[in-house]
Amino acid sequence: MDHNRLKEAINNFEEKTILVIGDVMIDAYITGKVDRISPEAPVPVVTVKNRYNRLGGAANVALNIKTLGANPILCSVIGDDARGDDFLQLLNDLKMNPQGIIRSRNRPTTTKFRIIGNNTQMLRVDEESIEKLSAEEQINLSVKIIDILDQTQIDAIIVEDYDKGCLDSYIIELIATEAKRRKIPVTADPKRNNFAFYQHITLFKPNFKELQEGLNVELISNKFEQIAQTAQNYLREKKLKMMLVTLSENGMLICNKKEWHHIPAEIRNIADVSGAGDTVISTITLGLTLGLSMEEAAYLANIAGGLVCEKVGVVPITKDELLNELS
Repeated sequence: MDHNRLKEAINNFEEKTILVIGDVMIDAYITGKVDRISPEAPVPVVTVKNRYNRLGGAANVALNIKTLGANPILCSVIGDDARGDDFLQLLNDLKMNPQGIIRSRNRPTTTKFRIIGNNTQMLRVDEESIEKLSAEEQINLSVKIIDILDQTQIDAIIVEDYDKGCLDSYIIELIATEAKRRKIPVTADPKRNNFAFYQHITLFKPNFKELQEGLNVELISNKFEQIAQTAQNYLREKKLKMMLVTLSENGMLICNKKEWHHIPAEIRNIADVSGAGDTVISTITLGLTLGLSMEEAAYLANIAGGLVCEKVGVVPITKDELLNELS
């Protein structure tokens, strides 16, 4: 792999504007010390030392796009609630444009509370609605997407699905249709409920579990030819251009209808895999928009995903970190 070519692409990330559409959330952390068990129940008592919020879901994808040096535009629906205010404050603090955010009085802002004691996650509490958008919210989101596409030169669209209701067959088809008409590449990170609705897009990026669930098949994660054949059959059926399947410790596999490549995982000190998929789709999308081959873009994304796994919590990687790793 030509690392100088990859470095040149990274240095040109700043030229690109990426529209990120999907489910956003707040990753809220409560950290502290554990030195006793509660007398009320057999559970540890966490003495709180710190609280902080981070962008999660599609918002973390947008943040990765930003820290890699490109320009993200985030489009989603959040609640008209206190958590929604926190979400917009996070965007403001990170100097990210809120123009694509719609607020709703009918649903909460998705928030995942993680309680961490002695550097170990003790509990996660999710506050969310997984109901589909109302007809009015769906129309508002559709109009917002088209307005952004009409007003801004978009180099690629990332569809980030967490099965929280923001995306459905109508919105997914709208994105694919508008992107095809405007000749904009689309990459998508699917979840189970909407898995079959993605058609006519550039890159489809399920992880191994999502691929099995979405296709209702049993596969073996280190049988790469078997996975590739399954993926290629699906590409033909759905008229998808490429598929990237992340395989955890077995690396990743990328294919088009004619060829496939397996990229082994790099040896890392794994601290936390949270958010690695967000980093992978951000990096590979930017790589493809700059003319990297699918194997080159996947190789770069594999490095980026490995780097983020060395960090605790849902955090992005930076352009400089990626460049230093290639050096």
